[in-house]
Amino acid sequence: MHPTRFLSALAIPGLLAASLASTPALPADTKVFRYAFRVAETSFDPAAVSDLYSSTVIANLFDTPLGYDFLARPLKLVPNTLAEMPVVSEGGTVYTMRVKPGIYFMDDPAFNGKKRELVAEDYVYSIKRLFDPKVKSPNLYQLEGYLVGMDEVLAKARKTNRFDFDTPIEGLRALDKYTWQVRLKQPNYNFLYYLAHCNLSCALAREVVEHYGEKVGEHPVGTGPFKLSFWKRSSKMVFDANPAYREQTYDETPPAGDAGAEAIAAALKGKKLPMVGRIEVYVIEEPQPRWLAFLNNEHDFVERVPEEFANVAFPGGVLAPNLQRRGMVLDRNPGMEITYSYFAMQDPVVGGYAPEKIALRRAIVLGQDVGAEISIARKSQAIPAHSPIGPGASGYDADFRSTASEYNPAKSKALLDMFGYVDCNGDGFRDLPRAKSGDECKSFSIEYASAPAADQKPIDENWKRNMDAIGINMRFKKAKWPDLLKASQAGKLQMWGPGWSATVPDADVFFVMLYGPNSGQANHSRFQLAEFDKLYLQAKRLPDGPERNAVYREMNRLFLVYAPWRLGTHRILSDISQPWAIGYRRHPVMRGWWKYVDIDQPKLETVAGK
Repeated sequence: MHPTRFLSALAIPGLLAASLASTPALPADTKVFRYAFRVAETSFDPAAVSDLYSSTVIANLFDTPLGYDFLARPLKLVPNTLAEMPVVSEGGTVYTMRVKPGIYFMDDPAFNGKKRELVAEDYVYSIKRLFDPKVKSPNLYQLEGYLVGMDEVLAKARKTNRFDFDTPIEGLRALDKYTWQVRLKQPNYNFLYYLAHCNLSCALAREVVEHYGEKVGEHPVGTGPFKLSFWKRSSKMVFDANPAYREQTYDETPPAGDAGAEAIAAALKGKKLPMVGRIEVYVIEEPQPRWLAFLNNEHDFVERVPEEFANVAFPGGVLAPNLQRRGMVLDRNPGMEITYSYFAMQDPVVGGYAPEKIALRRAIVLGQDVGAEISIARKSQAIPAHSPIGPGASGYDADFRSTASEYNPAKSKALLDMFGYVDCNGDGFRDLPRAKSGDECKSFSIEYASAPAADQKPIDENWKRNMDAIGINMRFKKAKWPDLLKASQAGKLQMWGPGWSATVPDADVFFVMLYGPNSGQANHSRFQLAEFDKLYLQAKRLPDGPERNAVYREMNRLFLVYAPWRLGTHRILSDISQPWAIGYRRHPVMRGWWKYVDIDQPKLETVAGK
């Protein structure tokens, strides 16, 4: 029997008795993998999800047409539910795909007791759902305007608030039971990656969506390796291995010379997937209890070690001796991601494109000390961002430098003075510019939204200290991350500092956050500049190479001039596994990794017995 590992009251106050009492029982020899999210889930509906943590969940419950070789570097796409890689024709605008027969959805009342096979129409239907106005998909921006024949159907749906799923669409159709086709208006060199991104292309059954209606996000029914067995919202999720999952064995390709990856591949090769019978995910927002749960052997893995424990866990980037003696394994990589603080470009104070508005934003950028954020708040577990593109993505230039991360309070104050942001009422904070000295003095403040988490506090304090130093009155709006996301998408925040993780390994996935038509979706700042948008579309038609990189450089120049964001950092992501947890390697963009981890049960029982 495996030992039962209970979470301490410190880790999850008040959760234990209620959650464990409701968790489904397991056979004694079932392997269980436990770890924590730092942010709560929002939904289990792929079309409705955009946050990292919910995206991780859905990628393990549903299936995309393509996947990645989990260990391969450089990244390598492979068929997942397809019989082979898509056939690409007509100049890169037509993708024809054949679903592998014999893949089944997990059992659900929506199927009326019948086995339900995955077919081509499921992918067609699921992609159409992104365009349904009732779904309000935050992922629509990635496909809107690109599928032949879809614009007319979408326009009608927006007028009637009803999407007709039965209307034939030339750009998205099933050719037979297992074959389906996508026809694009123009080449998109990232489209193959979209087919490995669950938020865009995971398959749902129409019967399930119609059966559960608006509650479909609470009832995930997929063909993936796991199924939801227990859910206490924002506290705990339990996922059991899907008994209907197809036969699949571990056959991943490690990079030559990577001893750690080669050892993983050798140990796991040929094992049936998934290798563990249960995944338990706890939502622990505060870093200390999350770290202690791991140290106390209550969790098998800690993802993104809290930055405040970096010097304890891996001083100098090397796993601490005490953790080495326990046999733990450190996986440490720069994330293909970015942190940033956006300015709401439609806000009357920080938004706009007039010279004095640009000057205010650029002064705030100059007055905010990213270096201090990195050294104090992030414990040196990040590097300053010089462009919006995350490390490792196509188009990222590690040698590019800009003034985006310059900290110069003197220059900031001079810029504010030049454009009339002076303290005219004597309260110690700058006021709005006046046309002439006798005009009314109008004060202003800036509201920065952030989560009430311990690791956010030093970031907020750095902002407040820096803004006080240049005479800008900054206040803070506190709310939990899912609520901030909803408020941001509704355009109700003046400033917010989220992070953005790549979903495809290309610069496009970062510049998409600045493309005007994506306002209210990925474009939280609602930045809209015709010149930038034109360049974005031009880049989308080009393959990776010098010509496209030149376009990206010009886009970056415009971004720096108008300053819709304060660029933040690229975080160095550190994950630690217990000695009995085998197989984890951080993948830059892939979220569906649960089936690739295993538990060494004898080693776990030996450690637990000491």
